[in-house]
Amino acid sequence: MTRFDVENVRKDFPILERRLAGDVPLVYLDSANTSHKPRQVIDAISDHYAQHNANVARAMHQLGAEASEAFETGRTKVAGFIGAGRTEEVVFTKNASEALNLVARVLGDARVIEGRGPLGPGDEIVISRMEHHSNIVPWQLLCERTGATLRWFEVTDEGRLDLDSIDLSERTRVVAVTWVSNMLGTINPVAEIVRRAKSVGALAVIDGSQSVPQIPVDVSGLGADFVAFTGHKMVGPTGIGVLWGRYDLLAALPPFLGGGEMIETVTMERTTFAAPPARFEAGTPPIAQAVGLGAAVDYLSAIGMDNVAAHEQHITTYALERMAEVPGLTIVGPREAVERGGAISFTLGDVHPHDVAQLLDSQGVAVRAGHHCAKPLHQRFGVQSTTRASFYLYTTESEIDALVGALNHTRKYFGV
Repeated sequence: MTRFDVENVRKDFPILERRLAGDVPLVYLDSANTSHKPRQVIDAISDHYAQHNANVARAMHQLGAEASEAFETGRTKVAGFIGAGRTEEVVFTKNASEALNLVARVLGDARVIEGRGPLGPGDEIVISRMEHHSNIVPWQLLCERTGATLRWFEVTDEGRLDLDSIDLSERTRVVAVTWVSNMLGTINPVAEIVRRAKSVGALAVIDGSQSVPQIPVDVSGLGADFVAFTGHKMVGPTGIGVLWGRYDLLAALPPFLGGGEMIETVTMERTTFAAPPARFEAGTPPIAQAVGLGAAVDYLSAIGMDNVAAHEQHITTYALERMAEVPGLTIVGPREAVERGGAISFTLGDVHPHDVAQLLDSQGVAVRAGHHCAKPLHQRFGVQSTTRASFYLYTTESEIDALVGALNHTRKYFGV
């Protein structure tokens, strides 16, 4: 049993009422890619542009004051939602990818990190094969710039992180891993990973893009140094991401970009920088998006993240059971809803995933096909790409049934 009325929740999402070509109802199973937005978020953004639009932190008129207050209120709401120790630990970026790039860049530029010297040859950065490209490429680039070595945790045949595949040591400077895999749905033991990182004096960076929307998160209790996530996967708008970082660490690191509002003072000879978070928010920030993200936080908080997680667990369990009934379908990743989020990647015989997705779309079922920005993980399982169905707080059992029906039609069409 779910712990909230899914049908009532669905009424908040206008797009779920759409009918597609052929007058088929929309069955949206691509929420790991981006979630839909409730009216409360849409209205908050519309009202901001209609009544309060102005730039922030620089306009001395009434609209400027209103916009600045709305922007910072969004930050305060996000800080409370994730359990930040202080509001100033929340840095707004344009997405989670930028947040992770920010961390990798400033760590590479820092002359001192946690009382130790700069990153360089002999140092190690540890990630996992399970990462989204956004948590692989920035670290590869950092290693190229500094001479550090990139290492990674491997993944078991069941789709779990193999924490015994490598050992951390005093050479390990950064450990950066995903909380929930966007391909496998695996929920990783991040508290244990953070503990191991701290035991060797390394920084712990967590990609929370799939976890913050799905499960209760307490960044202060987790003990990590940085957590990155994005607004558009948590019923919020596109164009805004969040980097949470320990304030003392943020205050000790150099800026990411130079420009307006990230400075303390500028002369022609030198510049001194503002305190966090402004130091990392050069230029006009995502103002309306912060308002929308604040509304998204209000929406999720009213439902309760424990309830969201319980529904996600329920619907994923149901989907795993139903999809196992489809002949020729192979799930890539954990096949039981234990420490598992709501994304299921699969193959259907030897049919190309793009063909599967296209035929599902013709029946109104929206899924994703490809490598899901996780090519090394697909290589680990010996597949070039997969089809992925992913769920959220508005997903119903009847939609899972529609998916299974569409998969059986697709299977028969291709002779699987």
